[in-house]
Amino acid sequence: MLQVTGVSLQLGSKKLFEDVNLKFTKGNCYGIIGANGAGKSTFLKVLSGEIDPQKGFVSMDKNERMSVLQQNQNMYDNETVLRTVMMGYKRLVEVMDEKDALYAKPDFSEEDGIRAADLESEFAEMNGYDAEYQAGQLLNALDIGEELHYCLMGDLDAKQKVRVLLAQALFGDPDVLLLDEPTNNLDIKTVRWLENYLMDFENTIIIVSHNRHFLNKVCTNICDVDFGKINMFVGNYDFWYQTSQLLARQQRDQNKKAEQRAKELQEFIARFAANASKSRQATSRKKELEKLTISDFKPSLRKYPFINFKFEREIGHDILMVEGLTKKGYFENVSFTVQRDEKIGFVSDKSTTITMLYDILNGKVEPDAGSIKWGKTITLSYFPQNNNEYFEGCELNLVEWLSQFSNDHYEEYLRGWLGRMLFSGEEALKKAKVLSGGEKVRCMLAKMMLEGSNFLIFDEPTNHLDLESITALNDGLSAYRGCMLLTSHDQELMNTVCNRIIEIKDTKVYDRQVTYDEYIDEISQ
Repeated sequence: MLQVTGVSLQLGSKKLFEDVNLKFTKGNCYGIIGANGAGKSTFLKVLSGEIDPQKGFVSMDKNERMSVLQQNQNMYDNETVLRTVMMGYKRLVEVMDEKDALYAKPDFSEEDGIRAADLESEFAEMNGYDAEYQAGQLLNALDIGEELHYCLMGDLDAKQKVRVLLAQALFGDPDVLLLDEPTNNLDIKTVRWLENYLMDFENTIIIVSHNRHFLNKVCTNICDVDFGKINMFVGNYDFWYQTSQLLARQQRDQNKKAEQRAKELQEFIARFAANASKSRQATSRKKELEKLTISDFKPSLRKYPFINFKFEREIGHDILMVEGLTKKGYFENVSFTVQRDEKIGFVSDKSTTITMLYDILNGKVEPDAGSIKWGKTITLSYFPQNNNEYFEGCELNLVEWLSQFSNDHYEEYLRGWLGRMLFSGEEALKKAKVLSGGEKVRCMLAKMMLEGSNFLIFDEPTNHLDLESITALNDGLSAYRGCMLLTSHDQELMNTVCNRIIEIKDTKVYDRQVTYDEYIDEISQ
C-alpha cells in the first residue's frame, strides 16, 4: 500500500496542494486528473520521491517495489533495448551484474563462491532466470521486434524509445506502477493491449493521462487535483465528471436558496427592528440569519470553453462525391460519397495520408488523378493539423485576428466569441504570434464557430488541448447537426462523434457504417 500523509507542496509562490491524505491500495487503478498546471505530474514526482514535499510524507510497505515510466527518452542511449527493459527492476540488474562480475574473475575464491551462491538464490527469488524472456515478450507486445532487442537505445527513433520505456515500467510485476501519459505515441492496437494488460494487473496503478477512453477503461478511482486539494472519487473518468457536475450544481442551487433567504431576512430585520410589536420576530430572524451558511467557493483551476457549432444554410441533397482520388506516395483510387447526417472518421497508419486528403478536399493541393464534387449548398470550415500559417509572425491581437473571419467587426461581439474560448479581459488583447499550442487551437475553434459552416473537417483537433477543452469539444461535435470529416487520436472523441469509419491503407480502403470501437473490434479479429 502507498500512503500519502499530510502532504503540502508549493513551487515558488504557487501553492499546488495542501494537506493531502490518500491511500492507494492493491488491485486498484487511480487516474490523476486536473487542469494544466494544477500539479498532476508534480504529484507523481512526489509519490516517486523525485520531489520532496514541504510538509507531510509518502510511505510504502516494506519490501514493496515502485516502478515509474521514465520521461527522458535519451537516458539509456548507451544500453541495449533488452537491458533497458530489465533496468526497470533495479535490484535484479544489480544482482545480475555482480553475479556476472564474480564469475568473470580469474582468481575466483571460496569467498566469491559463497557470495555467488547467495546472489543466485536472490536472483531466483526475483524470477531472474526468466527475465530476458519476459522482457522480450513485453517488447514484442509493444511492437518492438526481436531484431531490435540487442540494438542500442540510441539507434531507435523517439516513438520506439517510448515503447521500450513503457516495457521497462511494466517489467517485473512492480507493486506500485506510476505512469505519466502512457498512451502517447501508441497506435490504437497497442493502446488496447495496454488497457487489457493494466486491467489484469493485480497491484497498484497510478496514472496521469489526457486519454479519456483509456481512463474510463482502466481506472477504478479518480483523484481530482483542484482547489489546492486532491480529492479521491470511486469510479472511472465519466463517473467522476457526472458526479462533479452534479455536486457543483447542487452547491450552486443551495447557495442561491441561502442567499435569497438571507436577503428576505435582512429586509425584514431592517424594516421591523425598531418596531416594538415586531421586535421578537426581528430578533428571531437575526438568529436564523447568523446560522445561514453560504459556501465560499474557491476558484477552480478547471475551465471549460463553450463550443457549439451552428449553421444557417441547410444542406441540400448533394454534399460531397469523391471518385478515384490519387496522390502518389499517399493513396490511390480513393472513392466515397458523403450523405446527410454523416460524421466520418478517417483512419490511416500514416497521419500524412489523411492530412494530404484533407488538403486536396480543401483545394490547397491538386490530386494526381480523380475528381471532387461539392454540393452547391455546402459551406466548408477546415481545422488543419498545422495551423502555423494563421499565427506565425502575426502582429494582430486576438480581437483583430478573429475580426478577419467575421462579417461583424464590432469589438464587443468578437470579445464574446473569444470569451467562450476562455480569452476574457486583457487575454483578448494578446498578440496572436505569442499564443501557446492550446491557445491557438481554441482560437481556431472560435474562428470555425464564427464561420457557421454546414460541413466541418478536423485534422487532429485535440492536439495541445487539456481534458476540459477536449470534453467541451466532444460535446460540441456530438451536438453538431451538419456533416463532418474527423481524424483524431482521441478514441473517445472518434467513438462518440463518428457514425462511419473510412480507413486508407496503401491501396486498400475500409469503409463501413460502424462506430470507432466497432471498427477496432473488426480489425482486431
